[in-house]
Amino acid sequence: MAAGFLAPLPVLTGLLVILCVGRWVEGGKVLVVPMDGSHWLSMKKAVQKLHARGHQMVVVSPESNMHIKEEDFFTLTMYATPYTQEEFDRLLLGQSYLVFERMPFLKTFLKTMECLKAAARIFQRSCESLMHNKNLIRHLNASSFDVVLTDPVYPCGAILARYLSLPSVFFLRNIPCDLDSEGTQCPNPSSYIPRLLTRNSDHMTFLQRVKNMLYPLALKYICHFSFTPYASLASELLQREVSLEDILSSGSVWLFRGDFVLDYPRPIMPNMFFIGGINCANRKPLSQCVLASISSGQFVSQQLVNSQETIGELAIFIG
Repeated sequence: MAAGFLAPLPVLTGLLVILCVGRWVEGGKVLVVPMDGSHWLSMKKAVQKLHARGHQMVVVSPESNMHIKEEDFFTLTMYATPYTQEEFDRLLLGQSYLVFERMPFLKTFLKTMECLKAAARIFQRSCESLMHNKNLIRHLNASSFDVVLTDPVYPCGAILARYLSLPSVFFLRNIPCDLDSEGTQCPNPSSYIPRLLTRNSDHMTFLQRVKNMLYPLALKYICHFSFTPYASLASELLQREVSLEDILSSGSVWLFRGDFVLDYPRPIMPNMFFIGGINCANRKPLSQCVLASISSGQFVSQQLVNSQETIGELAIFIG
């Protein structure tokens, strides 16, 4: 008769402990500092999943916002801002007609810069209101959170995590000016990684490579007025000179809502993970027109990555 499988005593002890306490293990306490708009709509799915796994979710948001409303799977903590909901809607949504209006390139560019500056200033004022709210900061500090979940496109969450000395998980689609590469010290060669908005592929001619290197310079201006104030605010709070790259370098895990089907392959660091499809939990069937186009070869269909396992790993990291 063949001998049965004999597991070492430590393995059996570990399995027994897991079976005894598995479902009663206390979940973690997660502080969520989201970016408003569609960013929050994607992050909300992860928040809901983490809550289902037993974690306590606390979302911090300004009173004047676009989509962040009370839900039964998180506790919403709101803080006052120096602008009203009407001002917020007017500054962020009042210029949406520009998307459909045909204008000369220079006029479109100047109008777009004007809108971006107004939007950036709104979010900066919101962050200042949060960081200068001493009662709320004192409450958050005393709440014994385990981790901060935030979108680094709105660096306020990363600054708060650094100020509270908490590990941070970054949940994002992308971030301009290659701040993700600078924050993680990840290689980012212009020779074969297409830059944002260039429409280059990963097979470039010499002139396309030159364009790939020069194009980001225009984005530096946008990043200057969008992100520099956060570095000043962080320096004020931490009482030492810090850059935005220093703040982002403290990110423990980077979760990118993309994959190498949608995006071109590029170098990544060990703490960078791709969770493409996390915001597609509620899928709708394709129309007959799209299905016909796919079958005729006009489009290439590729199933999006199932991200449930990755969110599970995030839950393990938190708990």
